[in-house]
Amino acid sequence: MHAGKNFSVKEVLLWTRRDIYSLLAIATTQTFCYVVLDWRWLSIPWLPIALLGTAVAFIVGFKNNASYDRMWEARKIWGAIVNGSRGWGIMVKDFISNKHATLPLPEDELHEIKIKFINRHFAWLAALRYSLREKRTWESVYKKHNLEYKDKWFKVSEQSGDLWNELTNHLSPDEVELVMTKTNKAAQIIAMQSGHLRMLLEKGLIEDFRHIELERSLVDFYNQQGASERIKNFPYPRQYATLNLYFTKIFVFLLPLGMLQEFDKLGGHLIWLSIPFSVLSAWIFTTMEKIGESTESPFEGSANDVPITAISRTIEIDLKEMFGYTNIPTPLTPENNILV
Repeated sequence: MHAGKNFSVKEVLLWTRRDIYSLLAIATTQTFCYVVLDWRWLSIPWLPIALLGTAVAFIVGFKNNASYDRMWEARKIWGAIVNGSRGWGIMVKDFISNKHATLPLPEDELHEIKIKFINRHFAWLAALRYSLREKRTWESVYKKHNLEYKDKWFKVSEQSGDLWNELTNHLSPDEVELVMTKTNKAAQIIAMQSGHLRMLLEKGLIEDFRHIELERSLVDFYNQQGASERIKNFPYPRQYATLNLYFTKIFVFLLPLGMLQEFDKLGGHLIWLSIPFSVLSAWIFTTMEKIGESTESPFEGSANDVPITAISRTIEIDLKEMFGYTNIPTPLTPENNILV
């Protein structure tokens, strides 16, 4: 996600330069045929073009609103994960105790048990991130105009890293091997947390009420994971996305034909002004369509994504400081003003 910085004009023009070249070629060819070859029949009255433009503007606006809603919902989900993680930390820290234990444990062993729960939570965050960063065929970040920008300006660690190595930082070797055999690795880590809680309940290290609260937190993590997976695995409906693109292309092709007649009324060589004005008008529509396209999948690993890697690092810092870890990482900083 762009961190505290607006897109510069240069970046926008570079991102959309292929569209500009196409629009310039269309407008120039049509104007040349109209003026030089005297193909006067090419011009179209402005009224139908204006009506078509109004319809396309509504369609593009609808897509952009829907795409923004998907992105904002994703951000709220991960905001809930941040709050839930902090709540999980304080409950693990204070709920697990020898107060009702059948066989009290030394404080250092009790602390090790708590650390295992926190480390598994870090593993859950990692597994969830890696699953959300997996490639989907409909995601726009892999299109040429987006991919070249990404390759030049920033990297997504989950798309170049190894989940196995990531999990070894938080889980025991046996747990890593077990998790890596599962289809939904993040879900299985939560199940491991629940199984460990049941063992503590049987040993009296947590009482019934506290067990219920801890399990409720795990269920909430499942809910947030499921909400993230819903956004990841169900794209903006393809019938809307495809027709939106086709309608925009039809409009930008017809737009210069409507401009010809209007600028021809000015007389002389002023008709050639239809080229820059056609390109500018069409570029606004194509760029808005691209913005909606690049926003509709908030976990694909683009510059406009929810920065789940940075959010996970924030959670890790908070919990490690809470439990007195010595290997506390530093917050992630934007790379070329992009936070992932």
